[in-house]
Amino acid sequence: MPKVVDPARRRQDVVAAVWRVVRRDGLDRASVRNVAREAGLSAGSLRHYFATQPELLAFTLRTIIERIEERIAAAPPPDGDPRERAARVLDELLPMDAERAAENHVWLAFTARALVDPDLRALCEEAHTALRAGCRALVASLAPEADTELETDRLHALVDGLAVHAALHPRTTTPTRMRAAISAHLDALKHAPATATPEPASPHEALPPRGAVHHG
Repeated sequence: MPKVVDPARRRQDVVAAVWRVVRRDGLDRASVRNVAREAGLSAGSLRHYFATQPELLAFTLRTIIERIEERIAAAPPPDGDPRERAARVLDELLPMDAERAAENHVWLAFTARALVDPDLRALCEEAHTALRAGCRALVASLAPEADTELETDRLHALVDGLAVHAALHPRTTTPTRMRAAISAHLDALKHAPATATPEPASPHEALPPRGAVHHG
């Protein structure tokens, strides 16, 4: 009997091969032919699942996004403590172990490619928007009176910066130091200054200066 192949499993095997090629040789080497060789398939067999390299790369990037979303959704509830919830969510976003370090390496390679690839750029924009929305939700839960947009910018930048530093400088940007940076930021966020409410203008301020009104 012919061997039954699970298409979903085969696609994940191919994604794993893309990761290995990208980490070892760079994204430019992740052609259909090279990935097929890495996966132990013929180029024709791989094209049965991914007709073109752009399709293959887009699926790989989408897989990374879905894995992150699944990890966050699977995180155990923090018993109503918003700070603990924030710490757990941010922990899942950062390269805290070997698997997530590999994921982060590949993700950064794709984001660089997205600068010149419209299809990948669209996916990266989608991920950026989702991450920003997540950061905004965490800020709102921890510091509802703070300047939400400013604090969202700060938290988002911290997460992105730690991810880049961990990829480029793993000896110094360790999981322990990343968790310490996140912890310090969350502690500070709880005490972020409230958004200033502008005072209403007085009746005199609302009037134009004398002589400023000209009648035609």
